Amino acid sequence: MKKIYYLKTCDSCLRILKLFPLDGFSAQEIKTQPITIEQIEEMKNLAGNYESLFSRRAKKYSAMGLKDQTLEEVDYKRLILSDYTFLKRPVIIIDKDIYIGNDKKNINALQLRFTSV
Repeated sequence: MKKIYYLKTCDSCLRILKLFPLDGFSAQEIKTQPITIEQIEEMKNLAGNYESLFSRRAKKYSAMGLKDQTLEEVDYKRLILSDYTFLKRPVIIIDKDIYIGNDKKNINALQLRFTSV
């Protein structure tokens, strides 16, 4: 499976997606097509936990006072499902591998993946 979860208003997502040949990928814009329970569970299974999928950069993270709370896995899942801004993005799934977010380490791993194909 080749799937991308992204936000079309996110400059980082768009910049990253332009770096790679994405023929054969299914793309889901998460604001207009919200993530389902099945999708978040699949992402969690590949990533190992919900926390790695959670964005602490979301404006609502501070606005809701979440930085002052101790969040559990169930909280991360609930928050991601409740508002698309809590998903760290983009999320790119290639077969059984998942690449989450826009940090340099992730982009380098994606570049290696695409050059080895």
